[in-house]
Amino acid sequence: MTLTLADLLAPLTPEQFFAEYHDRKPLHLSGTPAKFAAALSWRQINRLLDMTHIWSGQSLQLVMDGTPVPPEQYCGRATSRDNQPVPQPEAARVRDWVRRGASLVLNDVDSLTPGMAAISHALEAAGLGKAQANVYISWQSHKAFPAHYDTHDVWAVQVEGEKAWNLWEGRAEWPIAHPVFRSLGQAHHETAKGRLRERVLMRPGDLLYLPRGWYHDALAEAPASVHIAYGAHAPLGMDLLNILLERALYDVEFRKPLPRQDGSAAARFALTSRAGQLGARLAELCREPKVMEVLEKFVADYRFHRGGNDLLAARGLAPPAGATAGDAEAPAFRVVAAGAKPVRRGADWVLKTGQGLLPLSPPEAEAAGWLLARPDVAEPGLRAAHPGVDAAALLARLSDAGLLVAA
Repeated sequence: MTLTLADLLAPLTPEQFFAEYHDRKPLHLSGTPAKFAAALSWRQINRLLDMTHIWSGQSLQLVMDGTPVPPEQYCGRATSRDNQPVPQPEAARVRDWVRRGASLVLNDVDSLTPGMAAISHALEAAGLGKAQANVYISWQSHKAFPAHYDTHDVWAVQVEGEKAWNLWEGRAEWPIAHPVFRSLGQAHHETAKGRLRERVLMRPGDLLYLPRGWYHDALAEAPASVHIAYGAHAPLGMDLLNILLERALYDVEFRKPLPRQDGSAAARFALTSRAGQLGARLAELCREPKVMEVLEKFVADYRFHRGGNDLLAARGLAPPAGATAGDAEAPAFRVVAAGAKPVRRGADWVLKTGQGLLPLSPPEAEAAGWLLARPDVAEPGLRAAHPGVDAAALLARLSDAGLLVAA
C-alpha cells in the first residue's frame, strides 16, 4: 500500500499546505469514511492487542479521566523474549478498566499494519521528519488528557467514531522533548493555552494537522472513538551542534585548554576573547562543504527505516512481494456506509448507494443487511452466516458500489 502527502491532504495540495499551514497554523480537512479505512479497524485493534508479547506497561497505557493508570493495576509479571521480567497487560484487567471508561494508548505502532505504515511513509517522504504513531481509543464523555502541547507536529487521522478537539490560541515556542519543557505543570498549561480558537469535530476520514507546541485537548463525541496521532519529528538546529561537535574533534583550537581563571580582569578578558574566537571558528566550520554535505544528508535521511523484508525473494525462490497471488489469510472489508440497509420495492429488494440502486435477491438482501450492521466482515464469516449466498460475489458488488473497502 502506497500513499503520498497529496493523498493525505486532498483536496488541498501540498504546495498550499507548505505555503499557508506548515509550522504556521492548524489545518482541519474533512474526508470520507473510506479515506483512512485501511489504516486501522476494530478487528485489527483486537488482533494487535492479542499479540501479547509486544505489549508492556509502556507500549500499552491506560488513562482514566486524565489520570494515568499505574501499570501494576492492569499488568502482570511476565518474562520477555530477552528473558527479562516485564509488566505485561492482562486482557481481563484491561477489560475491567475499559468498562469503567479508561482510554487506551497504543504507543509506537506505525509499523504494525500496512495502512498505518503507509501514512508514516507519506509524511516522511515529504521531508517532514521521523513519523511515529500512537493510537488513542476513548469512550464518550471520558477525556484522556487535559489541555497540552506536543513537542512535535501532530497529524491526527480519525478512523472510528467522532472526537471533538478544542484548539486554543496559545502556542509554546518550538518546545523539544527535554525536561525543561516536559516538567511544566498543568497550572502553567491552563494559563498558557489562552482563549479557545476553534472547536473541531473529527469524523472518520478527517485529518487534523497541529504545528509543534499548539495547545489542544479532545473528547470523544461518539460511544467509541479511535484516532491515530502521527508525531512528525523534524530535524532541529540542535542537530547541527552535534555535527559540529564531531567536526570540532579534528580542530586543534577546540582541543586547547581554556584560559585559566584567577579572578582578575585580565583572565576574564582572555576567556571572553577565546570564546569569541571559538564562536567565529564555529561559523567558519558551518560553511565548510564537508559539514554542509553531512548536514544535507542528515536532513534528507531523517526518517525511520521500516519494512523491506522479503525472505523468499532474497533467495530467488519467489517473485517480489506484490506479484504474488495474495495473502493466505482471507481479506477483511470495512463497512463505510453507516446506516445503509436493503429495502423492499414491491417484490424486489434494493440497496441505495451513491451510484444508484443496487438490486438484490432475497438471500442477498438478508446477507447484506447482516454484514452492513457490522463494522467489518471477512468472506469466511459471511459464508458461514449465509451459506446460500455467493459471499465473494456479494462482497465484490458491495465494494464496487462503495459500501465496503478493504481493511
